[in-house]
Amino acid sequence: MSTTQPLPLDGVTVVAVEQAVAAPFATRQLADLGARVIKIERPDGGDFARGYDTAAHGLASHFVWCDRGKESVAIDLKDPRGLDLVRRLVADADVFVQNLAQGAAARLGLDAATLCATHPRLVAVDISGYGAGGPYAHKRAYDMLVQCEAGLVSVTGTPEQPVKAGVPAADIAAAMYAFSGVLAALLRRAATGRGGPVEISMLDSLAEWMGHPLHHGMHGGTAPARTGLAHAVIAPYDAYRTADGEQLLLSVQNDREWRRLAEQVLERPGLADDPDFATNTARTANRGRTDAVVGDALAGLTGKEALARLDAAGIACARLNTVADVAAHPQLAARDRWREVESPVGPLRALLPPITLPGGAQTPMGAVPALGEHTGATLRALGMTDEQTAALRRDGVISDSALSGGPDQS
Repeated sequence: MSTTQPLPLDGVTVVAVEQAVAAPFATRQLADLGARVIKIERPDGGDFARGYDTAAHGLASHFVWCDRGKESVAIDLKDPRGLDLVRRLVADADVFVQNLAQGAAARLGLDAATLCATHPRLVAVDISGYGAGGPYAHKRAYDMLVQCEAGLVSVTGTPEQPVKAGVPAADIAAAMYAFSGVLAALLRRAATGRGGPVEISMLDSLAEWMGHPLHHGMHGGTAPARTGLAHAVIAPYDAYRTADGEQLLLSVQNDREWRRLAEQVLERPGLADDPDFATNTARTANRGRTDAVVGDALAGLTGKEALARLDAAGIACARLNTVADVAAHPQLAARDRWREVESPVGPLRALLPPITLPGGAQTPMGAVPALGEHTGATLRALGMTDEQTAALRRDGVISDSALSGGPDQS
């Protein structure tokens, strides 16, 4: 008898009217845990993230990342017949997620409040840029704009130049709160029998992630300074170049670690008790000199030699890896974190999701769908006849996948 636990969301159906990253990344987490995710896309091009680039062997890298494991159903919501099809799908769903422009879902009757009033067991999620009310409610809210509004850009970069995060931090923050909000609402439904609305804004989400700078600034009087790779209040905590050109980041968290660094890595034991360096307060006040003594020592070692010394001394350290380095990271390989997922252009490498459930069923890692790949099968499951489906296709209300062999003929 098998003791394998089922996937936590096995049997849960999610319908998503989604685009870009915030909602798609949230629903991909649900798919990873076993939910069936039906992604509603526009017939004329689908989710606009499909067109961001062609880096993944002809597919968009954002789409490959956020949309594997879903069923793509291409329906025109502006046509009453298409909107009726989506409403029928929602009637049988456990979760609905949307991140349309503010007000668009309400005009279609697909906002969380409207849907939950009709379907009390439904968990319905509205993801927006700035929330439903307030003076910013209807402002466009792309990721970098929200990074600016939330102040993330102001604390990221060098003293001379603020920079945005290299990943869509506002989108990811909203996605993860939407994901956890769905899980919480499903737990509440299990206890009460009722689902309910979940509201997520990108600004709220990223402002929460700004907790340390906010509390530092609100209560301490000044926001943390931009320090590049250095730490605002700890030294040494920065990247240093080795003799062979590698950059290593190291972090000394307390004065005991500084003593070990001085004695075992820098080979200058006198620095351990030097009043200009013996305490973190002193090292931070003398940051330039601290960085110079560390940098000079590492510049005389190869990257391999420096890492060996740092590890032996118990000093936290890391290589400053490139994206290519991460793709070949020995730790990810040793822990067997890579899989292949199918796509319209063939197998693509993808990482297993971070949530690991030992003893459970394997993460599905489903295929990246072609636009409208599942339209025909989904509508047949709703009871649509081939003639009805053909009429909708002819009128442009639905479309089937062009990448998977043209219109669905089965």
